[in-house]
Amino acid sequence: MDARDAELKKELNATLQARRELGEEYESALVDSFLEKVDQRIDGTVERRVRRQMAEQQMVVARGSRAPKATDSWGERFGFGVVSLVLAIPLSAIGGGIAHFPGLLAAWAGIVGVNFAQAARTNPGLFGHRRRDRKNEDRWED
Repeated sequence: MDARDAELKKELNATLQARRELGEEYESALVDSFLEKVDQRIDGTVERRVRRQMAEQQMVVARGSRAPKATDSWGERFGFGVVSLVLAIPLSAIGGGIAHFPGLLAAWAGIVGVNFAQAARTNPGLFGHRRRDRKNEDRWED
């Protein structure tokens, strides 16, 4: 566990302790505050990855070679799944608390939709996408 994970865990524990001390009337504000910190953490990670990829592309262009193949590692896919499940907890609580069962269904539909889109992006053939036959552009292969 790196220092940022430990810091986020510490923030979660502080939020839960504050919830116990302050009561339910501050629950929404506490959850919003914690989610803001998680959002900032995700934004920082995405920003670092984008900067790294842009630097890699600039190096490729400068060298005049082909771009590296864009593949996601197992760790990135696993991390996406873990973040998705961690965020599912407060989203379920908020959706279920505000709109009860329909809110819970909407929250989980969003979670499943995001994970489905990520899986389709990283594994194009996973959901039976058809590809064009290169020999004959009018024919499709399954």
